[in-house]
Amino acid sequence: MTKLWHAWKRRRRWQKVALIALALLVAGGIAVYQWIFAGLPDIAALDAGMALPSTRIYDRQGRLLYQIADPDTGLNRVVALDDLPGCMIDATIATEDANFYSHPGVDIEGVVRALWINVKGGEVVAGGSTITQQVARNLLFDAAQRSERTLQRKLREGVLALQLTREYSRDEILALYLNQTYYGNLAYGVEAAARTYLGKDVSGLTLAECAMLAGLPQAPGIYSPLDNPETAKDRQRIVLDLMVKHGKITQAQADQAYEQELQYAALQFPIEAPHFVAAVWTQLQRDFPDQLYDGGLEVVTTLDLDWQNAAQDAAQRHLDWLNNPPVGQPAHNAQNAALVAIDPHNGHILAMLGSPDYFNERIDGAVNAALAPRQPGSALKPFTYAAAFDPDLPEPWTPATMILDVGTPFVTRRLESYTPANYGLVEHGPVLIREALASSYNIPAVVTLDHIGLDSLVRLTTRLGIETLTDTSQFDLSLTLGGGEVRLLELTAAYGALANGGYRTDPVYILEVRDRHGDLLYEWEPPAQAQPVLDPRVAFLITDILSDNEARIPSFGPASALNIGRPAAAKTGTTTDFRDNWTVGYTPNLVVGVWVGNADNTPMIEVSGISGAGPIWHEFIRRVLVGQPELEFDVPAGLVRAEVCAISGRLPTGDCPRTRWEWFIESTVPTQYDTFYQRFTLDRRTGLLADENTPVEDREERVYLILPPEAQDWAVRQGIPQPPVGAQIVGRENVLARLLSPDPYTVFRLTPLLPEDQQRIRLTIAVPAHTEQVTYWMDGESLATVEDDPFDYWWALFPGEHEVYAEVTRADGEIITTDSVFFRVGAWIPPDERPTSGSAE
Repeated sequence: MTKLWHAWKRRRRWQKVALIALALLVAGGIAVYQWIFAGLPDIAALDAGMALPSTRIYDRQGRLLYQIADPDTGLNRVVALDDLPGCMIDATIATEDANFYSHPGVDIEGVVRALWINVKGGEVVAGGSTITQQVARNLLFDAAQRSERTLQRKLREGVLALQLTREYSRDEILALYLNQTYYGNLAYGVEAAARTYLGKDVSGLTLAECAMLAGLPQAPGIYSPLDNPETAKDRQRIVLDLMVKHGKITQAQADQAYEQELQYAALQFPIEAPHFVAAVWTQLQRDFPDQLYDGGLEVVTTLDLDWQNAAQDAAQRHLDWLNNPPVGQPAHNAQNAALVAIDPHNGHILAMLGSPDYFNERIDGAVNAALAPRQPGSALKPFTYAAAFDPDLPEPWTPATMILDVGTPFVTRRLESYTPANYGLVEHGPVLIREALASSYNIPAVVTLDHIGLDSLVRLTTRLGIETLTDTSQFDLSLTLGGGEVRLLELTAAYGALANGGYRTDPVYILEVRDRHGDLLYEWEPPAQAQPVLDPRVAFLITDILSDNEARIPSFGPASALNIGRPAAAKTGTTTDFRDNWTVGYTPNLVVGVWVGNADNTPMIEVSGISGAGPIWHEFIRRVLVGQPELEFDVPAGLVRAEVCAISGRLPTGDCPRTRWEWFIESTVPTQYDTFYQRFTLDRRTGLLADENTPVEDREERVYLILPPEAQDWAVRQGIPQPPVGAQIVGRENVLARLLSPDPYTVFRLTPLLPEDQQRIRLTIAVPAHTEQVTYWMDGESLATVEDDPFDYWWALFPGEHEVYAEVTRADGEIITTDSVFFRVGAWIPPDERPTSGSAE
């Protein structure tokens, strides 16, 4: 009996445990069920989720720029699945959900993978969403639920996907996805996307076009081919590769589609400032993704619609003149233009014109040229000189620093000779930076960049907000002439720092955002005053140069488009082959940048920054500033004016024939006196230097302009008188002995058109005072010894790689050896096989 009783007790105990476990299991199941299913949306409400938000975008005066339309207006026209090209369906499935037709609405493998990544932190950071899950999330969840990144939302999304799969066919679900998904640039659904990006019906899409569109939904603002064509092209490649991976197309078809050049266009629909609106829409997607899709927003922007219209009028009028000039003048093939106007004190974008006609397919009008990287020509030169003016440098340059505008060789990172040329191939000899910058001379700009270094320029432009020049390994000294690419918006904002006294100008699109109930979601506030990124005194010096009409007369004349009848600073830029030209300029309260060119990068015909972009800049800025007071640029503390010799930039002596007053940062006023003008006593009978045998009545004093050795050839070509042989020239004592020609790493070519003994190059050298002879050495062997000033020697060309250097012997016996110069003599190349070259302004 005792054993039976104990057995019965044990059985009762296990029954209780089992009951408790069962109760816990049921309770847990109920809890999990409630956790997942409580409040789960009814899939019958799917239609309600399809209503698009009615977001309205206004200019700063409250005038409507764009209103998001409902599906019946055309921006979201529903297209039957049978009317879609097969490549659009295949590209979408391969990109978004390769197993769409085989899983029950949830890809178990994808979910397990996502769970493995996410479950530890309780937050979903990896995907795994099928097309069906995306439809459920976008059409059944409200904004708050869509924004959750939790395991619960993921599981609820999966349950809804399973329910949708039971109630709808796969084709119906896919049609919902393709007709309701946002593709960017105001386009909902693939039909609207085809119209917006490609200007055609979705049924006419090619494989290349389908792959481009199918890659947009994951990040439309990033992958938009209108704003980021290179990124969009990379995304298209990914889509094509996925189609190959999943057997939709062959590798050959993918490669052929990738090579196809797409023509972008836009279908007209009611919208003002479309490029600006598209940029605002991208920002709203980033900052208000949930509210944007839940009943709409009221968005007030920085744009002034009157200014926008003025920009478009000016651009269209001048482009029409360029392409339909007066009789006898050639058409200039300038089809496109962009303009950006910014308040430099707060960054408000007051006008943004991305092209003269957004809806003109022929000129790729939908491409926003204000945001597209293009070569800026000389428009970067002000920042090159600004970096050289930095008062924290050991020896900062000034507007009165003299630079020789003569042919000057440089060595590139690839050990090639680089000799920049001025626009028009004209050299100006000794020039002060004021004239060099105002008249946009190329050679002095490259000399300046070589002096400060690429890193110094790039650091400054990056601080000012230019984001396309950060990798210095891609550039060389030609960067200051436009050898990189910048966006018009960023370049214009960078000029804003010159207008506002050195403070970075960050472009602002939106002033305020309210929800459909009128509640304020965002309001722009001026940022806290930061430290200037550019010394205010340097900003003023650059501004004073760019607003100096007299200093730019040598290049632009006295009445150019840069004069607007009030204080204004401006700079032009023109690229080689006339593919891009620019004018960026500013008053104390407005900065305006203009670009003119062709979206397809074809060259214009003889159009420079002053004749292409300049008139548009001139007309726009004068028109929008009508009635506003004329403001002067403020002079910051720490600047002084001093008189300098107009040729050397040093303190004037009595022999300097022309002086000018110049601005200086206090610590940079010159301390050395001019030595370019030197006085010598001549014997009027012989024209030679007077000596002890010259009678007093035959002695005559003359002043000569003595230039550095590098400019001697230029001086001779200009007919500048030189002092007699034997004159002791002040300042030559410390001249560094160096070869002036040939240029380092130059390649000379022999020609069959001349006798060999006539194919020679001149070896020239700069030597210090009291030099008695120069011995040239070629390839380790003594070539010649020259005892007569200027110590030149003509050498007959001989094929091969060569090294030349010189030994300079002075009167005191000192021998100075110059650095070697390497060059090459090669065979003749026919003219039709030679590379082309040019110069930018």
